[in-house]
Order: sequence, then structure tokens, then C-alpha cells
Amino acid sequence: MAEVWQGFIKAIELIVSLDPEVMEIAGRSLMISVTSCLLACLMCIPLASLIHFHKFPGKRILINVIQTLYSLPTVCVGLFVFVLFSRAGPLGGTNLLFTPTVMVLGQMILITPILLGLTISALSGVDKAILDTAISLGASGFQVAAVVLREARYAVLAAVIMGFGRAISEVGLSLMVGGNIRGFTRVITTAISLETSKGELELSIALGIILIFIALMVNFVLNRIQQR
Repeated sequence: MAEVWQGFIKAIELIVSLDPEVMEIAGRSLMISVTSCLLACLMCIPLASLIHFHKFPGKRILINVIQTLYSLPTVCVGLFVFVLFSRAGPLGGTNLLFTPTVMVLGQMILITPILLGLTISALSGVDKAILDTAISLGASGFQVAAVVLREARYAVLAAVIMGFGRAISEVGLSLMVGGNIRGFTRVITTAISLETSKGELELSIALGIILIFIALMVNFVLNRIQQR
């Protein structure tokens, strides 16, 4: 117990002193997760709107599949991306494996079902009277979608929060496609895994505190936006 407490004290010192290695890892982790979340939002919100506002055969099955993929294991996504970008894979010539770029892509794939499914649920929860009123006033399809999205913005923002939390906390995917390369692809979760296996509790605890702090701050900011 004393060793853990000493590790915690040392971790606080590393954070307060803005240790370069700790700050570098934390900054890279935040950059990759924010980028993947933003790109996923740009793709998933319009796609979720298309799925919600259009009727087509198999729509219910498609939504069920999307919701099932909420719990998609990170290592399965990591394996898929690894095979895709490995030298023997179809995109091996891009030489993107073990780079931050492919980590962003992997996290996008990981959080896409969450953003899609929760955005569809958010749109479904909007009062149908709002949709009918917009149509009766002569709104175009795009305008109707914009009105409904505006009404569902708080629930959509909650979906974004969930997606970001999933992205920044995953570890299996980052290890498989990023390689945990020091100074290049090492992020908070992979660094915690490595340093704990080496017995370096101070750095592990420091990074764990920063990971929780980052998640807390992002959620706080987004929740403040929701309240306003």
C-alpha cells in the first residue's frame, strides 16, 4: 500500500511539473481522439439522418445491427485495420500502419456504431408534431431534417460524448495498429499498459489521472454547452 501511495505522490509531482514525456503522451492521445470523434461526427450525423428520414426494406434490421455493434471489441477493429493496412493487405502500399493516421481511422470505425445508433435514437425521440408542422409549412427535406436535428441537439451531443469517451479510453486497437512507439504513436492507454507491466507505477498513475481529468473536462464542457 505504501508503494502505491508513493506512486500517487510521484504522479502528482510529474503532473504539476509538466513532465515533458507525460504532456507529450497526453497531448497526442487527446489529438487522436478528438480528431477521430470530429471526423466520425461529420460522417455519422448526416448518415443517421438519412437512415431515420427514409423508409427502405431492412431498415429495422440495419438499426438492430448498428446497436449490436455498440459493444464491438476494440481488438476486432484493430485486427481488421491491421489486416487492411499491413503489407499483404489491400492498402499496404500506403505505409500508414503504425502511424497516428491509422489510429485515427481505427477509432473512427470503433465509435461509428455508437454515433450512428444514438443519433438515430435521438432523432426518433423528437415529437412527431414538430416534423408534421415543418412539412405543413412547406419545408424541404433538408429543412425538415435541420429542424429535427436542432430539437434533438442535446441527445446528439450526448452521443458525441459517448463516442469520445469510447475513443480516448480504448487500448487494444491503439496497441495493434499504432505499435506503442515512443514519441510517435504512444498514447495514454498504451503507455499505462506498458509502464504498469514494467512496474513503473508513478508514470502509470500520473497518466491514469490525466486520462480521467481529460475525460472529465471534455464532458464538463459539453455538458455546459447542453445546459445553455
